[in-house]
Amino acid sequence: MSLIRVNDKYETEWDEHLTVAELLRRLSFSFPIVIVSVDGAFVPKEEYASRFIPEGAQVKVVHMIAGG
Repeated sequence: MSLIRVNDKYETEWDEHLTVAELLRRLSFSFPIVIVSVDGAFVPKEEYASRFIPEGAQVKVVHMIAGG
């Protein structure tokens, strides 16, 4: 079984068809605006459904929130 690491906190199973969009669904990231990087490379939102995550990847997901 291969794993990927998310935000240095979570580990989840990897499969060769895992996309950024699927990973966000799997881990219940539901904020409307997030920034994602895979192995240090920024992933544009329009690529979430098509960007596959490689085996052993380090993924960072940052919730963008506004305050006031």
